[in-house]
Amino acid sequence: MGITIIVGIVMLIIGLIGGFFGARAYMKHYLQENPPISADMMRQMMAQMGQKPSQKKLNQMMQLMKNQAKK
Repeated sequence: MGITIIVGIVMLIIGLIGGFFGARAYMKHYLQENPPISADMMRQMMAQMGQKPSQKKLNQMMQLMKNQAKK
């Protein structure tokens, strides 16, 4: 009976650790495929702040966001 409880607890811990790393890998992959902010959304935000969004400025902002995501 005692061995069953110990095995159950060990398996629970292994499942929790495996689930955590599995979910983490899935979310990393999902966010790389579907970034949270697109260029169109960035352009719209800049227009709302009163800035005229040029393509060069948009490219710089998107590159900065990609560099931050890699860190």
